[in-house]
Amino acid sequence: MELHNVCLIVMIVQCLMVFELVRPDCGCNKLKRQTEGQVQPTEQILYPSGEPVEQEEKPERLLDLVEHSKQFEQMSLIPGGEYIIGTNEPIFAKDREAPARPVTIGAFYLDQYEVSNGQFQEFVTQTGYTTEAETFGDSFVFQGLLTEEVRKQYEDFRVAAALWWYKVKGASWRYPEGDKSRDISKRMDHPVVHVSWNDAVAYCKWKRKRLPTEAEWEAACRGGRKQKLFPWGNKLQPKDQHMMNIWQGTFPDNNLAEDGCEATCPVTAFRQNPYELYNIVGNVWEWTADLWDAQDATAERKPGVDPPNRVKKGGSYLCHESYCYRYRCAARSQNTEDSSAGNLGFRCAADVN
Repeated sequence: MELHNVCLIVMIVQCLMVFELVRPDCGCNKLKRQTEGQVQPTEQILYPSGEPVEQEEKPERLLDLVEHSKQFEQMSLIPGGEYIIGTNEPIFAKDREAPARPVTIGAFYLDQYEVSNGQFQEFVTQTGYTTEAETFGDSFVFQGLLTEEVRKQYEDFRVAAALWWYKVKGASWRYPEGDKSRDISKRMDHPVVHVSWNDAVAYCKWKRKRLPTEAEWEAACRGGRKQKLFPWGNKLQPKDQHMMNIWQGTFPDNNLAEDGCEATCPVTAFRQNPYELYNIVGNVWEWTADLWDAQDATAERKPGVDPPNRVKKGGSYLCHESYCYRYRCAARSQNTEDSSAGNLGFRCAADVN
């Protein structure tokens, strides 16, 4: 009898392990850009003058105050202190969501909105910057945004582990679907997508800002609340109200768009916590400054061939509880620094001093 019980316990444990391994996933963390032999684009000059900001002449005090005010426009001040990040009830254990742990951060500013197409266009216009997706000539697009004709054309260019992702020639921040007849002219207030971590860092530097750390991002996401699932609390739809842009329906073929969004939505669409942050979860994934593996900070890597992974947070319009329950504050995922996709964007942070 005891042997039977032991065997039963072993079988249960094995089943649980298999369940974790095959847990449904949207596959956007499989969108790796680099293959052996590819050369990563070289660093570009980020300022129109070609000179580092530190070498510019120091402005007069009044102008300094004006510039300071403009820099922090549409940013929220996130108070410093001790916060609890992570969770003791992880949904994706392999993502290292656990454990819940205290972190101490200093006060900082965070953009209230994700960086929009309009803002990124201004950056490109003033600097001549070229994104990595434009340099490589392609990026990853979700199947629901492609015509049947395009799907057939790129059938052999799908991601093996996530067949709803297509590597489409010409897809970039300017043409999110890779279709020159569908540009961003009517989506200037939507978040910029198809931007790599390197592209996001370049924009932040131009704005004299930076990407938030994962701890800063999560502390801001929680809005002063402790160990809640979402920025506003634990209920997905308080008072039956949609609070974010995520998937409704059966993924990946039936998008009900009950939240009013078939893909990305305007960056001002969903206010989500007392810090006046919009779309901090849902809409598009957001890059953070953190490496996925801390040892990559000192690891020897082959330039242009083996870029490290960076942490992204917040989930996207493709997330659903049954498939990619990563629009929780504690959830996290990763992509390589040069990866880009139609559901990946960012927002900027800035130091108080």
